[in-house]
Amino acid sequence: MLRMAILTKKTKHADVEESQLTEAVDTSSKDRTEKTETADSSSADRKEKKKKRKRDEASNENAEVSERALSSTYILVFDFSTFRLDPVEKKTKKSTKVENTAMESDITTFLTTNNITCTPSITPYLTFAQLPIPDDLRAPLTRFPAPTPIQACAWPPALEGRDVVGIAETGSGKTFAFGIPALAKLIHNPPNKDGVTTLVMAPTRELAMQTHDALEELGKPFGIGSVAVYGGAPKEAQIKMLRNAMRGKGNKVTTRIVVGTPGRILDLIGEGVCELGGVDYLVLDEADRMLDQGFENAIRQIISYTKKNEERQTMMFSATWPESIRRLASTFQRDPVRVTVGSEDLTANSRVEQSAEVFDDERSKDTRLLKHLRTILPNKMAGTTNRVLVFALYKPEASRVAALLKREKYRVSELHGDMKQPARTAALEDFKTGRTNIMVATDVAARGLDIPDVGVVINYTFPLKVEDYVHRIGRTGRGGRTGKSITFFTGAAHEKSLAGEFARVLREGGYDNEELRNKFPMTIKKKEHSAYGAFFRDDIEMPVGRKKIVF
Repeated sequence: MLRMAILTKKTKHADVEESQLTEAVDTSSKDRTEKTETADSSSADRKEKKKKRKRDEASNENAEVSERALSSTYILVFDFSTFRLDPVEKKTKKSTKVENTAMESDITTFLTTNNITCTPSITPYLTFAQLPIPDDLRAPLTRFPAPTPIQACAWPPALEGRDVVGIAETGSGKTFAFGIPALAKLIHNPPNKDGVTTLVMAPTRELAMQTHDALEELGKPFGIGSVAVYGGAPKEAQIKMLRNAMRGKGNKVTTRIVVGTPGRILDLIGEGVCELGGVDYLVLDEADRMLDQGFENAIRQIISYTKKNEERQTMMFSATWPESIRRLASTFQRDPVRVTVGSEDLTANSRVEQSAEVFDDERSKDTRLLKHLRTILPNKMAGTTNRVLVFALYKPEASRVAALLKREKYRVSELHGDMKQPARTAALEDFKTGRTNIMVATDVAARGLDIPDVGVVINYTFPLKVEDYVHRIGRTGRGGRTGKSITFFTGAAHEKSLAGEFARVLREGGYDNEELRNKFPMTIKKKEHSAYGAFFRDDIEMPVGRKKIVF
């Protein structure tokens, strides 16, 4: 706009200069006529006139130069005088600067309040509106007030296609943290060929089913389907769905996502019905739990069937960041962004109020359990609020406690490994929908399950590892809510050696227990490996996998 104004002004002055040039030519012609008429004048007069004419020409030339300089100056003054910032525009820029400063302040407060560390640093999404995704994909998120810390910090790098390691407590919204980028990738860059392009590995069948349900809901508006594969259920139906994915269903829904446990996935690969060569988005959910269960070799084998590291986006989520997980990340990820919410060590959910009750006689636990339930569920009626999750150590104990509560007219579901898959699914559904308000379970339900409105977790028997205790009580206080845990502790069998570590977890959460400290030794036992005992070191570089030897 400025350039056009200058050109226009120069054109006007060109017309003026042309007029002045014409007048100068006429004047010069007149002077020549007068000079001819006075040719007979004296030589002195001619010299005088010649000098005068030179002075006049010099004067005219100076005047012309001054006029041109003045004209040029006039152009510059005119052009820049018209280039003014509108007062409203100035105000807008100032307002934008204030908003940016406020946003930076909000981000700093958000990261500090939630004890978040990002390596390298990233700018989190503090609202769902900031997500660069279709509205239909954003819609399921609107029932939540704001992104959780792990979601806010994992989404920016994940949506850019970067690898991510997410370290956060259970119940922190990790399913959507990797699910939204997975669907966004499928929507923005639809695969050219039929087949599975997204693979999610989970430690338990319940978590696999739950993740499958969430991803299928997200993908439904876009015709993107998911299949869950896990042990304890017939293979035939799972094989049928996988075959449909391999060749394309030819209808409105195309299966692009496989969610499963490592053991069943490896079985189906061996049978030639699970083709993973097109997988360019890989998720290891609850990675530390899968390694604890001995799935590391299976995980490495499965990943070898997917695309190469440089062609694949890999997301890894864990509650802790031990050396074994670091090795896995360094092997299969490319410069990942590491997002840590809280501590890299295992810590209990800060929104769960913890308490421990020490017993001299183990037989007193039944009476104490019924006393707590009378307080928590005074009318014994089922419903969708104030549900109770009771953890037993072994399957027979879970069945006995469930039978005890049923005799007391409570509505009870039970969940353990001896149950067939349809019965397990039905028990979970009854508890989720409120047909029952108490579930008695073994540790199979302690990891990853998102059961809404669990108000209280009761540890009838302490687990074999303190890590399992943390995951048990993580079933309450989920999604920003608060919860409560009650733990019965007798010091019998395995419990005595775990007292010190249990007391540490309570103390770090602000719930010191004097009776526990006075009755049991507070030494913390060194972790042992199943094969190498206390002499095992997890900080030694382990072989990545099989290597081809060329002779």
